[in-house]
Amino acid sequence: MAKKLIGAPLIIFSFLFTVFFAFPVLAIQASQEAEQNDARIERIEPAFWWVGMKSNQLQLMVHGNNIADFMPVLTYPGVRIQSLKRVSNRNYLFINLSIARHAKAGKFDIHFKPANLQKLQNSQPAQKPPLKYAYELREREKDSARRIGFNASDVILNLMPDRFSNGDPANDNLPGFLEKTNRTDIDAGRHGGDIQGISQHLDYFASMGYTMLWPTPLTESNQLKYSYHGYAATDTYKIDARFGSNEDYRRMVAAAKRVGIGVIQDVVLNHIGSNHWWMRDFPMKDWLSFDGEFIPTYHARTTANDPYASAIDRKNFTAGWFELDMPDMNQRNALLATYQIQNTIWWIEYAGLAGVRADTYGYSDPAFLAAWSGRVMAEYPHLNIVGEEWSLNPVTVSYWQRGKKNVNGYVSYLPSVMDFPLNDNLRKSLVAEDSMHSGLNDLYEGLTSDTLYPDPMNLVLFEGNHDMSRIFSALNEDFELYKMAMAYVLTMRGIPQIYYGSEILMTSPKTRDDGKFRQDFPGGWAGDKVNAVDGIGLSSQQKEAQIFLKRLMNWRKSQVAIHHGKLLHFAPEQGTYVYFRYDAKHKIMVVLNKNKSAKTLATNRFQEILPRQASAIDVITGNSFDLSTALTIPPRSVLILDVTDGVDVK
Repeated sequence: MAKKLIGAPLIIFSFLFTVFFAFPVLAIQASQEAEQNDARIERIEPAFWWVGMKSNQLQLMVHGNNIADFMPVLTYPGVRIQSLKRVSNRNYLFINLSIARHAKAGKFDIHFKPANLQKLQNSQPAQKPPLKYAYELREREKDSARRIGFNASDVILNLMPDRFSNGDPANDNLPGFLEKTNRTDIDAGRHGGDIQGISQHLDYFASMGYTMLWPTPLTESNQLKYSYHGYAATDTYKIDARFGSNEDYRRMVAAAKRVGIGVIQDVVLNHIGSNHWWMRDFPMKDWLSFDGEFIPTYHARTTANDPYASAIDRKNFTAGWFELDMPDMNQRNALLATYQIQNTIWWIEYAGLAGVRADTYGYSDPAFLAAWSGRVMAEYPHLNIVGEEWSLNPVTVSYWQRGKKNVNGYVSYLPSVMDFPLNDNLRKSLVAEDSMHSGLNDLYEGLTSDTLYPDPMNLVLFEGNHDMSRIFSALNEDFELYKMAMAYVLTMRGIPQIYYGSEILMTSPKTRDDGKFRQDFPGGWAGDKVNAVDGIGLSSQQKEAQIFLKRLMNWRKSQVAIHHGKLLHFAPEQGTYVYFRYDAKHKIMVVLNKNKSAKTLATNRFQEILPRQASAIDVITGNSFDLSTALTIPPRSVLILDVTDGVDVK
């Protein structure tokens, strides 16, 4: 008995030790092993890259359960891991690679070894194989860095893919996507247009005379509502499957090139969609502005260069959220900034793009915008990027263009901006009463703002887009004013951009109504009674508009004086406005007459550019004009005159 009594305390002590000390330790070890066993790589972005890029730096975002507990290792000639960045969320690991100039295209494995076994790896092998990811460095297309972007020799077509043409009805509704197709919902519903629908119309675009295509965003937008427009992305490395696949997009770009059309990608730098995959697992607390708290922007866009703006207003403009379902990204976070820069470059290289259109440009952090535009242009020196700064104030718009010497010292590398001020002048001046202070005089005086722009010839001038009323409606459905507007956009300085459907006089309310601004292109759906491409169901006026635009755009293709020539204009008189586009070899005279009666202008007023014996041919009608003494302009008309004089202009 005594022996048993002596042993009992030892047994009890051993039991208590196991309960209070050993079991928790074993439980922790089991938990750690379970976590490691559950570790996985969900994605690495960018998924692949290229050799021969100007920058030899590449940041990989690795996302996976507990991936920060692993140590990446790779062996490949010319590629090394320069540094690692672990953040507060263990499901992320950022790998900074250095890619030498001599590195060759090929594949290599990145091994992820459990970090707590690194010291033991020589003496005690891991209990399970480490994770690995097959990474690829690809060969660039020949002369990729020397690609020529869009310029003033081009005409850009802006279209909204969901509302343009449904080439593949099979992808309208897909598992896992929240919003289903509802063509009866004009305002917010998805209608089913897709990449295949665009591809099927490439010959139509080329025959019309377009040389550049700008679709609104095609990247995944798996939002509960309003997903059709694409400006609330849920994955910026993936084309929305309801539009098609990444490869479908790439094939469409290649097919467009074969018919002489480049593709411009619409990029959203400022915000993402509220259902973006990041929203379920933030990399860091400050990945979004205001640490993910919804604080709306006041849209005070002038704060960027207003010398009197308060610091809080400046911060609110760039950090405030665009909308509740469009969370604002914090580009002051260096990891996010690099992610976005690489994403843009990835799409340019992968898809073979001719340019980029940057949405809501000024809303992003200014320092980031300088870094983003600078890095992209360094990789592609002859590319073009146009930023959307939706302001009617040319001081605000010009602030962002490359070469502007801003008072506050801000340096931008953005080559082009959308010319919202001149667009507004055009729309208002054509319907206003002509006087010393309104009408065509506003259009004339508006061009003085060009002194603010470092490169006014590289501005994108547009008659309309997906965010504003249709040009025909804005001009009170006056066909003659419509022709003046289209002729102006296509002969004025800068890069012209046309909105889909303008060629067939599509209409809309004048006040903001996005759904009606973005109506379906006739003939893009099976069963449509009107087909704009074939002319079925179009009115005689719609057909005339289409022919007018087609002739003008195809004529424009070969007009170097329009593309790169100088501009000389004369103050409006008697409801008429005359301007010339010219170079050393050629002169084009454009005359607008808003009057309901014919007007005769003495041509000696234009003698500094127009010699006494000049004659001309109207490029639209083919009619001849003697310009030696006077020019009679038909009522409510525009003349585009190819001038013959045999005299060089210096």
